[in-house]
Amino acid sequence: MRMSKLFSKTLREAPNGADSKGYEYLLRAGFIRQLGAGIFTLLPFGVSVTKKIEQVIREEMNAIGGQEILMPLVNPADIWKETGRFYSIDREMSRFKDRAGRDMVLAMTHEEAVTDLARGEIDSYKRLPLLVYQIQTKWRDDPRPRAGLIRVREFTMKDSYSFDIDQEGLDKQYAEHYKAYFRIFSRCGLPVIVVGADSGMMGGKISHEYMYLSPIGEDTIITCPACKYTANRQVATFKKAYYTEELKETEKVLTPDCKTIEELAAFLKIEKRQTAKAVFLMGTFINDTNGEEEEKLIVGIIRGDLEVEENKLQNTVKANSLRPAHPEEITAKNMIPGYGSAIGCTDDVLVVVDDSVAKSNNLVAGANEEGYHLLNTNFGRDYQGEVADIASASDGYACPECGKPLVASKGVEVGNIFQLNTRYSESMNCTYQDENGVRRPVIMGSYGIGVGRLLACLAENYSDEKGLSLPISVAPMQVHLVSLVKDVQVAETIYTALTQAGVEVLYDDRKESAGVKFADADLIGLPIRITLGNRSLKEGKVEVKLRSNLEESFSFGVDTVVEETLSLITKLRNDLASQIVENEWQNN
Repeated sequence: MRMSKLFSKTLREAPNGADSKGYEYLLRAGFIRQLGAGIFTLLPFGVSVTKKIEQVIREEMNAIGGQEILMPLVNPADIWKETGRFYSIDREMSRFKDRAGRDMVLAMTHEEAVTDLARGEIDSYKRLPLLVYQIQTKWRDDPRPRAGLIRVREFTMKDSYSFDIDQEGLDKQYAEHYKAYFRIFSRCGLPVIVVGADSGMMGGKISHEYMYLSPIGEDTIITCPACKYTANRQVATFKKAYYTEELKETEKVLTPDCKTIEELAAFLKIEKRQTAKAVFLMGTFINDTNGEEEEKLIVGIIRGDLEVEENKLQNTVKANSLRPAHPEEITAKNMIPGYGSAIGCTDDVLVVVDDSVAKSNNLVAGANEEGYHLLNTNFGRDYQGEVADIASASDGYACPECGKPLVASKGVEVGNIFQLNTRYSESMNCTYQDENGVRRPVIMGSYGIGVGRLLACLAENYSDEKGLSLPISVAPMQVHLVSLVKDVQVAETIYTALTQAGVEVLYDDRKESAGVKFADADLIGLPIRITLGNRSLKEGKVEVKLRSNLEESFSFGVDTVVEETLSLITKLRNDLASQIVENEWQNN
């Protein structure tokens, strides 16, 4: 590829809104351009990288028995109604009617479509196990797209689906994906960790996420350096201390201007752990009778030294979504914001009590009267509710496995795997006939990788103050040929020879200064840079640098440049291959 003919151009400054380093460089180096909020065009460099990522994915999916298919982005809503997700997923899923008035959706994932496909193809246990996958466009109307390709509305995703006769078969396919994912990310050069995760709208009981640790991540990862316990904070647990004593009688006390736990503890001269905090949220539910949405007030009661993890609370009450409750919605249920508790609330309020409160005694709670709190409140005696773990894990809390301090860090989810079991096959009647002629639901798994997000994370991980420096396995091209000589024919000869030898070359044949050419080479960041300069050519050599180490340079002979370049490419590939991770999943 000649830079004089390249469709995209480099930018000296990033456009407004580039809120991460990797995003900035993908824009400036001409990999992507934004069309709308969370909607991007891939330019030639961006297409080249994603095609290489997709090829790595294909090879690893094929290696574990996957067969590639391609399902439609547009789905009839009827299949989503069969599973109930047409109603349970909020406005992130775009719904519309076709010209005949039929409900349709833009698929954000394809469990329904693949289950519908499978129930027409699978009839007997002799047909199982099976594994299919696709690399396809998805649409999710995210209300807060950010950081370029990290969080978008339209995206490319690899999603695979396994079908088995029993749990043992699912465990095997799950374990194969678990290992294959590590190989995919390793081959692309992206360091990841795997964490236990919440299945969310996907359903099922077992789920893992592959995380790229980065400050730009929105997920909080809880890890234990001592025993390697790792989980997304949405599901992470920790050892809690409980404080018990003989129950005392409640006593109403004046607590003016004490609307926060901090103010209350300071006023009463007590520790925050001696208080019970009320968190008010509105949950959206689907009415079982008419299928319409309805909202209910939820109050989470947690000890004052802890915080509520909303994902845990949402899963406990099985709400489709949560939002903060408005003051008037709280007062309508006999509770007062700032001085609220579950004591005396109306019967239609969903009360969820963290075990830190249920197993501690004589806590200070709101009196549901402006300016007053109650001393010595106790769950079970003074109010009722569902007991569950709704506490959010954080730095320094005790590991649930070994008791040592936990550590919190930020991460970006680049892949996920789910054991769906019969979540979709039962609701959509996807069954097989066993050896005894009995119809049984197919056991399913679902596995995803965000291709664009993987590119975005690579850009974050492989960049410095000058630009990108992508690994040899996914870089848009292998060699950046920079010509600074007046004898055009020399550069043309080397460019042609490298290209004919199968080397991917970006040839800077522009009439630009050396400074501009080097700045663009640094920005685009191809792994190998070959510079043709007058002085080195007089010595029969060309200067060579690796983008990963611009401080050092070496030379190739003009007559041996092709052979030495191919040898260097092989070395870079082997160095990357030596770092491939082979982690195994154990179903403990």
